[in-house]
Amino acid sequence: MKTAEDFLEGQVLLIDKPLTWSSFQAVNKLKYHLIRKYELPKKFKIGHAGTLDPLATGLLIICTGKFTKRITEIQSQTKEYTGTITVGATTPSYDLETAVDATFPTEHITEALVLETTKQFLGEIDQKPPVFSAIKKDGKRLYESAREGIEVEITSRKTTIYEFEITRIALPEIDFRIQCSKGTYIRSIAFDFGSALQSGGYLSKLRRTKIGDYSVENGHSPEALDLF
Repeated sequence: MKTAEDFLEGQVLLIDKPLTWSSFQAVNKLKYHLIRKYELPKKFKIGHAGTLDPLATGLLIICTGKFTKRITEIQSQTKEYTGTITVGATTPSYDLETAVDATFPTEHITEALVLETTKQFLGEIDQKPPVFSAIKKDGKRLYESAREGIEVEITSRKTTIYEFEITRIALPEIDFRIQCSKGTYIRSIAFDFGSALQSGGYLSKLRRTKIGDYSVENGHSPEALDLF
């Protein structure tokens, strides 16, 4: 059993974040639990190493105490995701946060076309973040401007896709596994992948499975907080 000193000195905790929870909620819940259980000071340091959207599940790494200094190092490691792209439609947020705003044909999409198209996304690519993202421009988060209907010019950024594997095709759904660099928006890949198929696409399911050598297989659900 860990002690208060263990958490102050530093721990790396692996959480399997549930659907609809924000990363902020997960950190706050764990902080509240640890402060009460171990009588830690209210200014106890804790933070996560990489945000997961509320509609995504999977690996959320939380660092405590002196290990919060390792957050930047952990965030920079390769990440792995699995999920589903639904083709034939788009949404403004590139996922299920917003409703479908346009539909497109899918009759021409074959397995061979899907597999060939993945090659366009391997290596270093230019990617535009979604308009519904937490990136700040002119002191305002992009999703705030998007919700107000304000158009903002978004600059492309470099990101690297190390692996892009198609694991199931059952149109309109295409399941995938991706390994990528820090700063990659899987929602943008879903949107761009749909466009590359001469159709549309949005992210309908996402799960983060790995960050570096850390795996969600070793993660705990928030309900298992007593393990700490």
